[in-house]
Amino acid sequence: MIENIKGLFNRAKRFLSEAKAELKKVTWPTPKQALASTAVVIVLVAIVSLILGLFDFILAKLVKLLLG
Repeated sequence: MIENIKGLFNRAKRFLSEAKAELKKVTWPTPKQALASTAVVIVLVAIVSLILGLFDFILAKLVKLLLG
């Protein structure tokens, strides 16, 4: 039982160590790049929302016309 706990602890320790090493390899964006990417995402979400809202409005009107 104790060996299982030690093995689990060692695997967790190794995992965290490897995760830390991988995070050091990441090229993190600058604040300016992060802000620009966030702005692009917000604009695209707004555009897609407007398009889907327009389709929903048109389809609702068509269904109402067809079903009375």
